[in-house]
Amino acid sequence: MFNNRYYGGGIVFNDRKCQNSVMRKLIQLNLTFLLVNFVVTAAFLPLSALASIKVGLVLDRGGKDDKSFNSAAYEGAQRAVKDLKIDLKYVEATDLQSIETIHRSFAKKNFDLVIGIGFAQGDAVKKIASQFPKIKFAVVDAEVNSPNVASLLFEEHEGSYLVGALAAMKTKSQTLGFVGGMDIPLIRRFEMGFKAGAEKINPKIKVISNFVGVTPDSWNNPPKAKELALSQISQKADVIFVAAGASNNGVFDAVEEKNIFAIGVDSNQNGIKPGKILTSMLKRVDNAVFEIIEKTKDSQFSPGTTRFGLATGGVDYALDNFNKALITPDMKKRIDELKSNIISKKIIVPDYYKKK
Repeated sequence: MFNNRYYGGGIVFNDRKCQNSVMRKLIQLNLTFLLVNFVVTAAFLPLSALASIKVGLVLDRGGKDDKSFNSAAYEGAQRAVKDLKIDLKYVEATDLQSIETIHRSFAKKNFDLVIGIGFAQGDAVKKIASQFPKIKFAVVDAEVNSPNVASLLFEEHEGSYLVGALAAMKTKSQTLGFVGGMDIPLIRRFEMGFKAGAEKINPKIKVISNFVGVTPDSWNNPPKAKELALSQISQKADVIFVAAGASNNGVFDAVEEKNIFAIGVDSNQNGIKPGKILTSMLKRVDNAVFEIIEKTKDSQFSPGTTRFGLATGGVDYALDNFNKALITPDMKKRIDELKSNIISKKIIVPDYYKKK
């Protein structure tokens, strides 16, 4: 006669040894079921859904809060964190000397993809990519011919042409301004496209151009940019296109003070000074960054050069609630016609890179 009674699934057990044996069997069966269920479920998931990747993002000294070029890159990477569930680490390079060190650090830690933002990172990417051939690299605004590097380039002159035409339709003084950041071929490309678009509308229009400087500090010097904008305004410029990174804010302050218009760049900057930003020349660095991360995660990374222009939505002009009152239906119709003609190659926008 046993003094204790044990119950399991409606069955009465009078023996502790028997009860323990049955419980062990039940636990084993449950574990087996869970393991089989996991394996079956995993078999029907894409490989990319089972594992994350590590991505290193190297921003230039303008930083993720420049509301322009770097902000767009950071936004694209953050979208990848949310939608693709990647592991992201980002660093803001304080100077040119630190860029190579940052890329090497990411590579040594076996990051799956390292992305450099800005033309100034081209040399560093080329050097570190050759030292770490198994690591994938991407660089925006520089062309690096290496078997493990994807170069992401934009047709800035096409988007600049559109905003130049828009500025020419908006001006009352027939004088426009252009403020560039660092005086380099890339920014000269913006300037040339802007001027060509303006002259398409009015061949006699005047464009005053200035650059903040010749060093990387030019991207983060709003006081100097404001000074240049005020000088252009004193020469009757009433629409100023600025392509100067964080220095853009100086131009925006100037146009607000003098009650004229600016045109932003890279990100949609229309909301920074509502009613004073005629439009923004969009450079979809966010989409390019997201796309290269997605391809890497899906094992579809391929080296070489990808160009983003009007035809692919890589560049465009911004129209939203902040500026729709500034652009008439006729102006929009004309700009969209020019856009269509560029895409169809009826209009060939002059390109500073191809200047003889």
